[in-house]
Amino acid sequence: LLSPVAANVIATAGLALTDTHCKLSQSLWTRDRKIDKQQQSKDSVFFRDGVRRIDFVLSYVDDKDGERKQERRKVYEANLMKVGLELETEDKSESEDGKTYFVKIHAPWEVLATYADVLKIKVPFKVNDIPDNSEMPMNWLSTPFRLPEHIMHPEPDFFTAPFNKSKSDFFLIDDKDTFFPPSTRNRIVYYILSRCSYFRDECAEKDKKGIKRLLNNGTYTAAFPLHDCRYWTRSKDLNCESERYNLYKHWARFLYFFKEQPLDLIRKYYGEKIGIYFAWLGFYTEMLLFAAIVGTICFIYGFLTYDDNQWSKEICSEEIGGSIVMCPLCDKKCGYWKLNTTCNSSWQSHLFDNVGTVFFAIFMGIWVTLFLEFWKRRQARLEYEWDLVDFEEEQQQLQLRPEYESKCTNRKKNRITQEMEPYLPVTTKCARMCLSGATVLFWISLIIACIIGVIAYRLAVYAAFASIMKDSPTNNLQVVGPYITPQLATSVTASCINFVIIMILNLMYERVAVWITDMEIPKTHLEYENKLTVKMFLFQFVNYYSSCFYVAFFKGKFVGYPGDYAYMFGKWSNLRNEECDPGGCLIELTTQLVIVMTGKQVWGNIQEALVPWLMNWWGSRKARSHPESLYSRWEQDHDLQGFGQLGLFYEYLEMVIQFGFITLFVASFPLAPLLALINNIIEVRVDAWKLTTQFRRPVAAKAHSLGAWEEILSGIAILSVVTNAFIVAFTSDMIPRLVYMYAYQIGGKMSMEGYINNSLSVFNISEFKLENKPDDEENPSWYRDYRYPPGHEKQYTHTMQFWHILAAKLAFIIIMEHVVFSVKFFVAWMIPDVPSDVKARVKRERYLVQEYLHNYEVEKLKIQLSQNGNKECTCTPMIYPSFPTHEVLSECL
Repeated sequence: LLSPVAANVIATAGLALTDTHCKLSQSLWTRDRKIDKQQQSKDSVFFRDGVRRIDFVLSYVDDKDGERKQERRKVYEANLMKVGLELETEDKSESEDGKTYFVKIHAPWEVLATYADVLKIKVPFKVNDIPDNSEMPMNWLSTPFRLPEHIMHPEPDFFTAPFNKSKSDFFLIDDKDTFFPPSTRNRIVYYILSRCSYFRDECAEKDKKGIKRLLNNGTYTAAFPLHDCRYWTRSKDLNCESERYNLYKHWARFLYFFKEQPLDLIRKYYGEKIGIYFAWLGFYTEMLLFAAIVGTICFIYGFLTYDDNQWSKEICSEEIGGSIVMCPLCDKKCGYWKLNTTCNSSWQSHLFDNVGTVFFAIFMGIWVTLFLEFWKRRQARLEYEWDLVDFEEEQQQLQLRPEYESKCTNRKKNRITQEMEPYLPVTTKCARMCLSGATVLFWISLIIACIIGVIAYRLAVYAAFASIMKDSPTNNLQVVGPYITPQLATSVTASCINFVIIMILNLMYERVAVWITDMEIPKTHLEYENKLTVKMFLFQFVNYYSSCFYVAFFKGKFVGYPGDYAYMFGKWSNLRNEECDPGGCLIELTTQLVIVMTGKQVWGNIQEALVPWLMNWWGSRKARSHPESLYSRWEQDHDLQGFGQLGLFYEYLEMVIQFGFITLFVASFPLAPLLALINNIIEVRVDAWKLTTQFRRPVAAKAHSLGAWEEILSGIAILSVVTNAFIVAFTSDMIPRLVYMYAYQIGGKMSMEGYINNSLSVFNISEFKLENKPDDEENPSWYRDYRYPPGHEKQYTHTMQFWHILAAKLAFIIIMEHVVFSVKFFVAWMIPDVPSDVKARVKRERYLVQEYLHNYEVEKLKIQLSQNGNKECTCTPMIYPSFPTHEVLSECL
C-alpha cells in the first residue's frame, strides 16, 4: 500500500492495527448512522459523534452498471480501514440530490503521527525566543495598509523540527486532536489515499492503486478536504476555526485591494504552495508600481514633446508630405498615395517612439534584475518563516508519485538509502522522451504554420482594404474616419484573428501537454510539474509572442525595392512582403501588443471568475429549494468547482506570459507595466475570491520556491535586454534620426529639418514591371529606403548613409547590451540572495534544535538508567559526554 520508505518507517514504528480495531471502527460507524442528521449543525466538520474531525470526503453515485465500481469501493475502503483510517458514510437518501453517497474520512492520532514521521513534517518543540528586530523606520506610514495582527500572524512563532514518533514527548503536544492543523491532516490523508490499492491481496494487478485512478474511472465522483465554514459567516460550531471567513473578510474582497495579504493565514489554510504563489504575485505587483510610474513618465514626455516632432510636421504639411507621391504598397490593386495620408499614424508613433523610449528600455533591463534579486531575498525569508529551508531534498526522496510507483514494475537498490525502489529503464525512458519531444515539435510547427497563415492573410487582405479605401469612403465617418487606413484595418483584424487562433490552440495543447507529460512518467511531483511547465511555456511562448516577433523584427525588413520586390512564397504567390509606414513599424507593434495582452488579460479574468461562478450557480440551484439545515458542509463543498492538481500551474503561466509582454516588448509600449499593474491588482483579489468562495478546498501541498518558473523568469529577463535593444535599433526610427541629426543635417544645424526627404528614395515609374504597375500614374514616385536615384551609376543600390545607419544600429545594440548586462551582474552581485539576518536565524535555530535534542536525549537516558541501574550506585553515572557549547555550535554551523 505504501512507498518503500513509508513501509519501512511504519515497520520500525511498530504500528499494529488489529482486526479488533477494524471491527470497533465498523461498530462506531453503524451506531452513528442511526443518529438523526438534523441534530448536527450544517457547518459541522465532524463525524456524527461530534469528536472525530472529517479530514477528507469521497463522493460517489450508484450506477446501473456499477457492480465493478461497487467492488472497487468496497475493497478500497476496507484497505483504508486496514491502514488505520476511520470511515463514516452518508446515505444517498440524506443528500440534497437524493443520489450521492458521501464517505467521510478521519485520521486518528496513530495514523497522523506515523505519516508525519514518514513525511518528515516539521512541528513545534519550543516557542521562538529570538527577538525580532525587523522594525522598519517610519513604520506608522504603512498603518492604512495593515491588517489586524491576529489575521497577519494567526499563530505564534515556534522553533520546529521534523516529527519523530518515537520522541513525541519532545514536541509541544497540548492536544493530540489539534496538534496537526487541518491543512497538514488533509495532506497526510491524501498521501494515504494516493497510495492505497483497490485490489484484493490475491489479485495479480498490482498497479491498481490510488484515488486518482478511481476518480478517472468513475468509481468516485469527487475527493476533497472540507472548508471549515461558509465564507460569509462564522461557523456556529465553536470547535471550527472559521479561517475561511477571515480570509474572505480580510483578503478576498476587492475593497481591500490596497491592504497587505495575510500570507501566514493563507499558508496555514491552503498550504505553502498556494502561499508562495500569492506571496510572489503580491511582490510582483508591488514592483510593477515602480515600472508603471517610470513608463507613464516616459509616455507623458512623448505627449509633452508632441509639438517638437519636426518629422511629423513635414509629413503632414501640404508643401512636403502633400507633394511627395509614394510607390504602391501592393501590386495592381494599390495605387500611388500621398505621404501626408500617414499624418495621424506619424503623430501617434511619436508618443511611443522618442528619446524616453531608449531610457525606459534600459531602465526595464535593470528593473527586471532588481525584481528577481529582491524576490530571492523575500523567498529566502519565507523559506525560513514557513520551515521550508531543507524541503527540496525531502520532497525528492520521499514523495514519489503514485503513478510512478504503480507503472514502474522494475526495482533496484537505492545507493543512498539501500532500499529497493521502483525505476524506469533507460531504454524505455529514452523512447518516451523522444516521442514527447517529437510531439512538442509538431505542435510548435503547427503554431508557426498558423502564424504564417495570419501573415499571408495580412498580405492578401491589405490589397483588398487598399482597393476598397482607395477613394477614402471612411473619411465620411465622424471622429474615427480619418484614422482608419488600410494599414490599421489590416493590423487590427489580423491581431484579432491571431488572438482567436491563440485561444483555440491553447485549449487543444493543454490536454496534449498533460498527456505527453503523463506518458514520460516523472518520478516526483516536483519533476512532473517542472516537465509540464517547460512544455507549456515553450508552447505559450511561441503562441503568444511569435506575431509580435514578426512585426518587430521581420515586417518591412525584407521588401526589396520597386524594381525588384520580395515576395513571401516567391513571385508566383503574388503575396508581396509588407512594408512599414514612413513612421516605422513601432506603432503596429504597439497595436499588436495592446490587443493580444489586453485581450488575454480580460479573457483570463472572465474565464477565472465568471465561469466558476456560473457553474456553481447551475450546480447548486436545486439546493436552494431544500431547508437550509439539510445542506451539510460536505454537500456545500461538493457543489463547488474542483481546484485540480494544475490549478495553480495555470495561474503562474498567466502571470509569466504577462511578465514576458512587459519585458520583451516594453520599448514599443511604455504603458504596458501600467496595464499589467491594474490587471494584477484585480488579479490578486479575483484569485483570492474564487479560491475562497468558488472552489473546493485544495489539498495542502508544500513548495519552497517557484520551481521551474524561476529559471523561466531569469531567461525572459536576459532575452528582454536583447529584444528591446533590437526594437530600439531596427523597429524604431530613433537611430536613423540621430544619424541624420549628427552626420547628415544640411547646414550643420542640430535639428530634424529635411529628415523626411533624406529618408526617402526616388524611383522612375517607367521602370515598373507590368505585374507591379498600378492603373493610375503620377510622377515621380518615392519609397522608404536609402538607395541611389535613377540615372546614378549605382542606381537603386544602397547609399553610404544606409551602411552608416546599420553600423550605428549594431553599435547601439552592443553598447546597450553591455551596459545593461554589466549593471545587471553588478546589482546581482551586490544583493545577496539570502538576507544576513535570515542566515543568522537559520544557524541559530539549527544550533538550538541540536542543543535541545542533545539535552532531551541526556535526560531520557538518565531517567532510563536511574530506573534500571544498579541500586548500589548512589551517584549519577556519566552516561553522555557533556560537550562544550562551542562544539555543539560548530557541528550546526
